[in-house]
Amino acid sequence: MKVPRPWSRRAWLDTAHVMIGLPVGVLLGGLTLVLVVAPRLLMRAVPRFTGVQRSRFEAFLGLRIPPAQDPSGWRDPGMWRQIGYHLLSPLVSLVGVILVAVTWGGAIVGLLAFLPAKIHEAPLEFVFDLRNNRVVAVFMLVGLALLVLAPVLARAMAMLDLSVARALLEPSRTELGQRIETLTESRAGVIDAADAERRRIERDLHDGAQQRLVSLAMNLGLARATLTDLPEPAREAITRAHEEAKQALKELRDFVRGLHPAVLNDQGLDAALSGVAARAPIPVRLRVDIERRTTPTIEAVAFFIVSEALTNIAKHAAATKAEVSVRRERDRLHVLVHDDGCGGARMDGGTGLRGLAQRVDSVDGTLRLSSPLGGPTTIEVELPCE
Repeated sequence: MKVPRPWSRRAWLDTAHVMIGLPVGVLLGGLTLVLVVAPRLLMRAVPRFTGVQRSRFEAFLGLRIPPAQDPSGWRDPGMWRQIGYHLLSPLVSLVGVILVAVTWGGAIVGLLAFLPAKIHEAPLEFVFDLRNNRVVAVFMLVGLALLVLAPVLARAMAMLDLSVARALLEPSRTELGQRIETLTESRAGVIDAADAERRRIERDLHDGAQQRLVSLAMNLGLARATLTDLPEPAREAITRAHEEAKQALKELRDFVRGLHPAVLNDQGLDAALSGVAARAPIPVRLRVDIERRTTPTIEAVAFFIVSEALTNIAKHAAATKAEVSVRRERDRLHVLVHDDGCGGARMDGGTGLRGLAQRVDSVDGTLRLSSPLGGPTTIEVELPCE
């Protein structure tokens, strides 16, 4: 614990926290005792009392105590811990106020002993002869020592109050475990829902807009081939429309493939990655060793990792070849993408690798990047299979 100086802002904030803690603690503790006769009212009031105390710690100590869940009933341990703190807080604050007030008061009295004797006529002059220089010197030494001790003691009492509050007001390990489990289930549900929505959009585009564009391109191609007796401007317009329709169809197919390739659902990761490797502008060596398929969400994450990595290699790496390895070992799926490019890739260098890391983190996976200047670059990813 860093020792605050007597004239520092930290020393005065600690002192104020201890001093204000007594009236606040007495008020809230008294209300807690009074409301025992009205259990329902007490159950609603206790979380608000806790909020007042929590704001006191944040205002004076700059520390935030994580809020616990609102008590669900008298059988909730959190309710009894909060009630216990409000009953214990006045006692802790009383001890702190006595020690801190006596220390600061003694420091002030001791350091003022050199003032003219008339000022000390009551009560010090009655007990001590403050006209004696030795007595004055002793008073001043004691006052100086108390001045140094006062901020230390104020800090210690503030930390004691904080320790008691954290022990009784923060969520317990059981509550934290339940929250983590709930958040994990919620996140898994959101990821699965998003993946299912992507598959639905892919099906709708494949069966709807894509088929209409195919029909349009075919009709324009037929018109282009058969209507040769039209004026030249009309033929040029048909030709341009045919080329635009084919380009739009290509872009839509690339978009649909990027959303969620149908082959991934039908034939699995091996077939989907084979298509990605075949379309890459550089030679890609692909090895897939998966005895049994993982969940659709994990397959989708692995597919997009490889697809995005190969896209980044083609755009930025100046590589002549790449390797992709996917294998399953028990409950982990290992994905490795390697290229012989110029290297220098960084996680903070662009949105591509950050997007990969976020996608991996969303399923509690791990991503490691090795990309020294001059190459090569290796991306290693581990994903949970379940």
